[in-house]
Amino acid sequence: MSIFEEENMTTEPLAARLRPRDLDEFAGQQHLIGEGKVLRRMIESDKISSMIFWGPPGVGKTTLAQIIASRTNAQFITFSAVTSGIKEIKNVMQQAERMGAIGSRTIVFIDEIHRFNKAQQDAFLPFVEKGSIVLIGATTENPSFEVNGALLSRCRVFVLQQLTKEDIAGLLKRAISDPRGFGDQKVVMPDELINVVAGFSNGDARSALSILEMVILNGDTRTDEDGTEVIEVTEDIVEQCTSKKSLLYDKGGEEHYNLISALHKSVRNSDVNAAIYWLARMLEAGEDPKYVARRVTRMAAEDIGLADPRALEICVAAFHAVNLIGMPECSVHLTEAVTYLALAPKSNAMETAYFAARDDAVKELAEPVPMHIRNAPTGLMKDLGYGDGYIYAHDTEDKIASMQCLPDNLVGREYYKPGRQGLEPRFAERYEAIKEWHKKHDK
Repeated sequence: MSIFEEENMTTEPLAARLRPRDLDEFAGQQHLIGEGKVLRRMIESDKISSMIFWGPPGVGKTTLAQIIASRTNAQFITFSAVTSGIKEIKNVMQQAERMGAIGSRTIVFIDEIHRFNKAQQDAFLPFVEKGSIVLIGATTENPSFEVNGALLSRCRVFVLQQLTKEDIAGLLKRAISDPRGFGDQKVVMPDELINVVAGFSNGDARSALSILEMVILNGDTRTDEDGTEVIEVTEDIVEQCTSKKSLLYDKGGEEHYNLISALHKSVRNSDVNAAIYWLARMLEAGEDPKYVARRVTRMAAEDIGLADPRALEICVAAFHAVNLIGMPECSVHLTEAVTYLALAPKSNAMETAYFAARDDAVKELAEPVPMHIRNAPTGLMKDLGYGDGYIYAHDTEDKIASMQCLPDNLVGREYYKPGRQGLEPRFAERYEAIKEWHKKHDK
């Protein structure tokens, strides 16, 4: 290595220096590149077909393409959506066609293929169809919407998943010990701070390595007794570099449960400003937005229920948005859901109804299902009286049948106690009408 190459190594960003050289160094995506998985077999056997890598930023789409480039015997060409025009694409495609005629393959990699317009994408299509090139595209956007249908139909789509906190933490530890990272220096950084950086990166390996590089370069330096220079990363350094003072917390510890409790109780108390604040505290501390979305969906049924059935719809929609786009964009969807819940009329009738029924289901004698509401799919069951006396409610004038549906020992039990806010009085009115009907018609 020349002094110029060595200088270039040290000035490159950590993420570039530590880019995986092979599949064994690759973090995450074991569903694709684990031992025996289809993409790994394709890469190791150099039998690559046209494909699209779809996933969020920093999960390794470009890195996978570079690993393929290092292993393949084919000519590997990279295109940029910004600098590549139709004329340039056609010239390279024609060259690939000529190479193919003498038995040489060409793999074309298009990073951010969603940025190519329709005309640019169309320029590749005939050469993919003829097999003159193998196309590899990478995109953060849904290829169903951003890649021409004809081109997409000729590519296999591999979905790369957001890296887990554990994936990122392992990558950061390797960066500290690897000579390409900080392995030639003595860096002291507790595991809890590594986990903080891993959580803050939100599954983006490139972002995590950039933060790690920043905190180490800004770390406190001291000299050991043996004269070794030590770089020590403290909580204060991490807070300064991530702008996360006092928001950092262990997602499995007490503060995690304190914050979700504060959010839930603020919603229950219709304190919209407090609810939004606690939501922000959790998300900005690196809490998993999917966890928040699950809890918010529970709140919609537990604290609002039929007082406003629309609350559950909004929360489920927010949950889907979290899964589709993730942080930081999904923060506004969760804010909408939390705001709606806080302002909605309140009723805990669904929770109290279930708990009351659960107590009976667990503590009372488990009597058999009444014969007239049992299913009778076989002749033998019909002969035994299954379904005898069943009345199909839709065939009655009032769409209600005078028929016992609870076990004998629970007849008369009432689990549903309607609230008096929002829309629930409507359900209460219907409930009372049904009870009055039974008083008149039941024998």
